[in-house]
Amino acid sequence: MAKGKRIYIVGAGQFGRAIAREITDKGVIGEVVAFLDDDRDKIGTLIDGIPVLGPVNACAGILDRGHDAEALIALHSASRKQLNNVYDALRRADFTKIRILPSVSQIVTADPHFVQARDMDPQDLLGREPVLIDLKESLSYVRGKRVLVTGAGGSIGSELSRQLLYGGAERLYLLGHGENSIWSIERELRKLQDAGVGEKATIVPVVGELQDQDYVRFLLGRLKTDVIFHGAAHKHVPMMERNPVEAMKNNVLGTRNLINAAENAGTQRFVLISTDKAVNPTSVYGASKRIAEMLVLAQRERGRDFMVVRFGNVLGSRGSIMPVFKEQIFSGGPVTVTHPDAKRWFMTIPEAVSLILKTAGLADEGGLYMLDMGDPVRIVDFARQMIRFYGYDEESIPITFIGMRPGEKKVERLWSDKETPTETEYPRIVKVKFPESIHNDVAEIIHELEPVAVRDPEHPDVFRNRHSLRSIINRHFPTVEGPDNEPEY
Repeated sequence: MAKGKRIYIVGAGQFGRAIAREITDKGVIGEVVAFLDDDRDKIGTLIDGIPVLGPVNACAGILDRGHDAEALIALHSASRKQLNNVYDALRRADFTKIRILPSVSQIVTADPHFVQARDMDPQDLLGREPVLIDLKESLSYVRGKRVLVTGAGGSIGSELSRQLLYGGAERLYLLGHGENSIWSIERELRKLQDAGVGEKATIVPVVGELQDQDYVRFLLGRLKTDVIFHGAAHKHVPMMERNPVEAMKNNVLGTRNLINAAENAGTQRFVLISTDKAVNPTSVYGASKRIAEMLVLAQRERGRDFMVVRFGNVLGSRGSIMPVFKEQIFSGGPVTVTHPDAKRWFMTIPEAVSLILKTAGLADEGGLYMLDMGDPVRIVDFARQMIRFYGYDEESIPITFIGMRPGEKKVERLWSDKETPTETEYPRIVKVKFPESIHNDVAEIIHELEPVAVRDPEHPDVFRNRHSLRSIINRHFPTVEGPDNEPEY
């Protein structure tokens, strides 16, 4: 932010005061003109020499904003309704720059920092009420440990990395096969650390490919990781329908390679990030994630502390509908929705990651957990909310229905008929009892899949053969449907 920026901080509580002090101390960030607050005991007073104005809804429209003014929302535990009211008031007051500090778990027990502020977006208003988790307490199991995040440059992986800064890990390894995304998250984490966020874990970027079995075994032998969060996967459903062999090779064999290497290296804790699409899968991606789940859970039968955390859609992830809808809205529409009855869950990425980290610390005899996603929302209703968020209506930005895409479901499920969910003592974390004999079942699947994905001189005819792959998938997952005209290779 440029020097001389006029800043109005919404919230004169602990968070707002901490941010104001940081801005004042640094000097170059800008000038805090006033606090905006609804607390009548604070309105009309001075806090550290800064006036407190309010109520927000009444005073926002009469502020001396100027062209360089911006609003920074610093409300620790505001409800979605409160945030909506504040956002509407600021928009009516013609604030074009509205930023927000995270109000979820990562700063429950720590001071916020200006570097954490970001532009407000729909997930701040349209998601459900997040559960607040004390990360320092929840992450006690990583203190002094070596922690590896695969897919660290992705949506979930990068947020895992941010929140893991609070755990006191000795080393934080960021693994991905895309150098740009790993460079980006490493740079961001170092910037956060330099600003005083979290603790001083040694951050180590690692560019590599999980499909390379020898490399993965060598890597984990050198890194000596204690805890692994496995978030790397090919996950775009329609794209994976068009590249089914690669989906299986990456998501299944890559996971197999990582598990074997972790077992060989003595890794204590392994957490697979899974998806509702693994339940009664209708897509190649869903089937690949279900097999990955089985691989991890088979280790539990051997007494290892390996687990799966399964959850539904999250707001704002790569490939999710939120960035697609945003692009369509800014392009003038139309906003495309598959079906008027299609529903999805919408949890924010920070909340999902906080719950993953909490779940990973649970010591239990069972290895499959799911996150309680609440009630699913019709995608078309979410599209309408996004259109309104950006200041439009359906006359200016129409909605059109384009039909279901290959591999998609109208409604997702979080557990199958063969699985039994039971509540835990922790809010929104559910334990799932899974079928027995997973080890034998997954061993058979891997034996059949491997020559399709990796050339075997004894079975050259099935290498990269889509028809062979579909036959294998359909035998084990009859709910997966393939196209009638799929090429053989």
